[in-house]
Amino acid sequence: MSTSSKSVKVGLVQMTCSSDPKENLTKAIARVREAAGQGAQIICLQELFTSQYFCQIEDHKYFALAEEIPGPSTEALCDVARELEVVIIASLFERRTAGLYHNTAAIIDADGTYLGKYRKMHIPDDPLFYEKFYFTPGDLGFRAWQTRYAKIGVCVCWDQWYPEAARLTALRGAQILFYPTAIGWHPSEKAHYGDRQHSAWETIQRGHAIANGCYVVVPNRVGHEAPDGGDGIQFWGQSFVADFSGQIMARASVEKEEILVTELDLDALDTQRTHWPFFRDRRIDAYQGIEKRFLGDDNV
Repeated sequence: MSTSSKSVKVGLVQMTCSSDPKENLTKAIARVREAAGQGAQIICLQELFTSQYFCQIEDHKYFALAEEIPGPSTEALCDVARELEVVIIASLFERRTAGLYHNTAAIIDADGTYLGKYRKMHIPDDPLFYEKFYFTPGDLGFRAWQTRYAKIGVCVCWDQWYPEAARLTALRGAQILFYPTAIGWHPSEKAHYGDRQHSAWETIQRGHAIANGCYVVVPNRVGHEAPDGGDGIQFWGQSFVADFSGQIMARASVEKEEILVTELDLDALDTQRTHWPFFRDRRIDAYQGIEKRFLGDDNV
């Protein structure tokens, strides 16, 4: 299929992970094959899919999970992408050099070419999400890549809460925003906060789709993980695809491993941007200050 194609099928892999990186990579490749067998042309894996979500604690032993990008995992995925003629988005723990690590997504085109990487820009530090211990904030900016099937942008998990990230990625020409994700409930909080937490997560991303006239594609992990004891995290699954009106086109379950394959109409996206011309009407002359941390104390 050429880059002039007017529709594309995206595949989301929602899966559980074990403590064995090789086992997880093998499983992910099998799921990629399954998604391709269902017609998916761009396939996105969940955040840090080669391991359990180790950021629940701060422990130097987990740095041993990191790898170079390009490296062994991307090489294996490039071979699969070439064989199946699919685009693959792979979220990995990147070892840049000793003492410098990133939460990084690799983008691989349908001919097996490694197109580049996105390094997660926003790094959380919350109970059971101690990512600042492991990851240096990204330094590559917000990017988009022309793949065989569509022009895509990729951000990672915590980035999904920031409209600036979605906007700048869309302004690079992205038709589809992918957010590989690892998010879930603290089991002790689920009863009280669970519904509102999930609703906020989904709603903010549906808003990005509307404001930027693009599709949003979000694969999340599923299952309960407590790699070092404790209550752990119950990942809430519910991977989803939203269209440019914020409507949910497909959503996975809360507890099961699933593959979602959804067809996206790129002609309709172009029509939406023409009729809802948010890019045209932006007041780029009036946004001074957006690059500052806070404006309320300018007169102090």
